[in-house]
Amino acid sequence: MAARRLPRTLWAVSDLHASVRANRARLAELTPDNPADWLIVAGDVAERTHVVIEVLLELSRRYEKVIWVPGNHELFSRSSDRATGRAKYEELVAGCQRIGVLTPEDAYASFAGMTVVPLFTLYDYSFRIAGLYVEEALARARQRQVVMTDEYAIAPFVDVRAWCWDRLAYSVRRLSQIRGETLLINHWPLVQEPTLNLALPELALWCGTRHTRDWTRRYNARAVVYGHLHTPGAMTVDGVAHHEVSLGYPREWKLRKTAPPWPYPVLVEKAGR
Repeated sequence: MAARRLPRTLWAVSDLHASVRANRARLAELTPDNPADWLIVAGDVAERTHVVIEVLLELSRRYEKVIWVPGNHELFSRSSDRATGRAKYEELVAGCQRIGVLTPEDAYASFAGMTVVPLFTLYDYSFRIAGLYVEEALARARQRQVVMTDEYAIAPFVDVRAWCWDRLAYSVRRLSQIRGETLLINHWPLVQEPTLNLALPELALWCGTRHTRDWTRRYNARAVVYGHLHTPGAMTVDGVAHHEVSLGYPREWKLRKTAPPWPYPVLVEKAGR
């Protein structure tokens, strides 16, 4: 009699910030009981390419499949770096492909009959106060001394808005070919609602693009996984659950009164599938 196969789970994490010693130590917690489980890593693993690949390789030895999307921290560059801007992303993708980690450039995988879609959309400053032009919104943020490191570590090396729009067009072409239910994965939230609770509203400028607003409806999404905000939890928007699965920095996760599930169980396969 054949042994009964354990149901697989699709887990998700983001914002590991593994260059921080206390966070790197927590990677030991990412060990599944079932080695057939999958893991989503929704961006912000680390800043240096070799550290990102090192961490993903470590996780790929524990999980049957690891799916990665880039966050803003993976794209951080210095003028002395060999690869910056778009070339830095290409370097990261090549590294992931060498170790068998799926990226937004690879064929989509299927888990429990659902298409798992890793995305890379960036941001275009459109999560801003109504009535303000981009330049006005950025000037207002600077006046309030709210400027993300992206402006010094990403923007000097690439036109971020143009790259965002290229990524949107690329993603739409691929999404339009999918039939059936999807699970959408992105580092930045696909809708603006999660950013409305930020302590510093100006930070929303670096948190996504309005052009992804209707993607859950257009592409039959059952759920969305994202990170970036360091506010783990779930929010339902237009009938779809949006799961923020970040770890964040020690000063954040050590102060949480109620620890959310980590890693987060996004989907459990039905027994016998």
